Amino acid sequence: CEIHIFEPVPQFAQCIRQRFARNPRIHVHEFGIADKDAVVTMQLAADGSSVFRSGGETISAKLVDAVEFLDSAGINRIDLMKINIEGGEYSLLERLIAAEFVSRIRNIQVQFHDCIPDAVKRMKRIQEALGHSHRLTYQYEFVWENWQAKDWPPGKAG
Repeated sequence: CEIHIFEPVPQFAQCIRQRFARNPRIHVHEFGIADKDAVVTMQLAADGSSVFRSGGETISAKLVDAVEFLDSAGINRIDLMKINIEGGEYSLLERLIAAEFVSRIRNIQVQFHDCIPDAVKRMKRIQEALGHSHRLTYQYEFVWENWQAKDWPPGKAG
């Protein structure tokens, strides 16, 4: 398989790049994927770094439109998309759903975070939308949940 890792914090991206340096099938991108291109201020807090928290050390982080990046990179099918982006999952999933790119993803494993306004309401709307193309295989709310495509590969029953 080919693995694409998106890490907007340069020192974290460098650690990942070093860890997997001998594996040419792992691609580390020094930016995050989001609903649009942007440069944001990110608060650093180890594995809890986020644009939705404040205080402490900050950096400027590059985000790119997920749909535009995936299309331009020729990534047409994804077997597993793991999303743990400290509040950014809402706008990313809303973008993937609106663009109907979500139908090209076999499994979506997501950790929703409650650090943003209207987190529960937005999560429920996303879950309802995902329910049209995917089925929930497990859920521990605000920890991890997995959505598996009902129709895979796209366009075929099964």
